[in-house]
Amino acid sequence: MSIQTASIQTVSIQTVSKQLELTGVSIEFPTPTGAFKALDNVNLKIAKGEFVSLIGHSGCGKSTVLNIVAGLYKATAGGVVLDGKEVDEPGPERAVVFQNHSLLPWLSAYENVELAVKQVFKGKKSRAEMKAWIEHNLELVHMTHAMHKRPGEISGGMKQRVGIARALAMEPKVLLMDEPFGALDALTRAHLQDSLMEIQKDLNNTVIMITHDVDEAVLLSDRIVMMTNGPAATVGEILDVELARPRNRIALADDPQYNHYRHQVLSFLYEKQRKVEDIDQHRSAKRVEEAEAETELPKKQAQG
Repeated sequence: MSIQTASIQTVSIQTVSKQLELTGVSIEFPTPTGAFKALDNVNLKIAKGEFVSLIGHSGCGKSTVLNIVAGLYKATAGGVVLDGKEVDEPGPERAVVFQNHSLLPWLSAYENVELAVKQVFKGKKSRAEMKAWIEHNLELVHMTHAMHKRPGEISGGMKQRVGIARALAMEPKVLLMDEPFGALDALTRAHLQDSLMEIQKDLNNTVIMITHDVDEAVLLSDRIVMMTNGPAATVGEILDVELARPRNRIALADDPQYNHYRHQVLSFLYEKQRKVEDIDQHRSAKRVEEAEAETELPKKQAQG
């Protein structure tokens, strides 16, 4: 089987028909030693139904990009437009799934999803319609059997399934995922990746996911956005992943094209963006965390 050259592009030559667009996005956080620029001139266009992964070393601003798209942070310069409307606050059309499931421990799985559904569809759906919609979304993530259990009674992977169901139940245009499987064991992570591919195929949601896992990025994505090292991080390269769907992880393990894409991402991370000194990278990541903790920008957790 011949290996095609991987399609790598820079943001300046993107020709994607956009649903979501980031234009000249930069952000600075105040710190005791002065302004800290976390992102500098991030430009990205994402099409409807596209699955895009953001990848890069710690401190490269991946979560900051996601938070700006979610409306949790406001860019210092530039901005985000979704379907022709500027994003300047959180909204149900952009649901977030965090690494921490963020479920309310005193409510059942059903009730956690119900909270989001009532927030979005109160006055638009009848009680019976809302009940059917909640059960439908729990069924999508294979959680109907445990819908009446509380978070303390189910596994970490099951909690994350409920978090995804809650986000999907908001019927978002864009699903934002911040390392949603990072805290899970390998087998559970693989099952959830497969479930996510099935759901995205059925619903055709636009998905933006942060990951540190190269294999996960190649398996799930239509494009992989590789971020440069911070501070003042930006989009370094964008890799088009032209693998046929549906994708089977076992079949792809020995696929030359899959491994070629994987090599391209690894080359960017560990050659083009190789850490000069681990301690410097650690300090950069720590400054991002400190700056974000000190900022007065609103960060209400979006449902999801």
